[in-house]
Amino acid sequence: MKIHFIIHEAFEAPGAFEIWAHKNNYQTSYSRLYQGESLPQPDKLDLLIILGGPQSPATTIEECPHFNAKAESRLIADCIAAGKAVIGVCLGSQLIGEALDAPYTHSPATEIGKFPITITPEGKKNLKFTAFGDGLGVGHWHNDMPGLTAEATIIAYSEGCPRQIIEYTPLVYGFQCHMEFTAEVIELLIAASESELKAMSDRPFVQSPDILRQNNYDDMNRKLFSFLDKLTEAYQEQVDFNHSSKRKQSK
Repeated sequence: MKIHFIIHEAFEAPGAFEIWAHKNNYQTSYSRLYQGESLPQPDKLDLLIILGGPQSPATTIEECPHFNAKAESRLIADCIAAGKAVIGVCLGSQLIGEALDAPYTHSPATEIGKFPITITPEGKKNLKFTAFGDGLGVGHWHNDMPGLTAEATIIAYSEGCPRQIIEYTPLVYGFQCHMEFTAEVIELLIAASESELKAMSDRPFVQSPDILRQNNYDDMNRKLFSFLDKLTEAYQEQVDFNHSSKRKQSK
């Protein structure tokens, strides 16, 4: 399994995604955009993971020279068309929506911290999310949320945001929430967001640095791993089916 990470900023690190990939001895590659690295070609990967960032899909190249929303959206669309598995986190989830002509919108509330999400009836029927139960506490760090296509299914929502996990196709998922957070990633985010956290300290879904550090992120990481295992199984089944179909057609 070849996994490629698009990383917009050093403090928006892969966290538990990378732990899972290394645990399974998967091949990992990276586009560290803040260092000027280029985007990948779809044929070089099996799973594309687009991470978060302080940008939005509306951020221009003039505002952030290393971020090209249109180029990322084209890559995502190409990967989806090629049958690759795609996961977007926060900004990444919004870019998936943009790639599918579903524009992002602002979330009803800013969420920063660890708060519960609720699994929808449709989400409970989805076998990839059986480990999630009725809901669980997960990480958040956002102001916006991804758009919905006509075919999209909302898997989970929170009190502050109605679109926390979205299934766009059985191989394409948007996570507005951050189930990849680890203690190390939280420290990076706190260091990069000191003024932001102070300015929003009176908001109901914004936790202080002390509480952010006290949160335990292990359980949500394990449940993320369960989802990832099932997603990669589904991807491999699709790849095997496509190869089998091509062999039959060539006979």
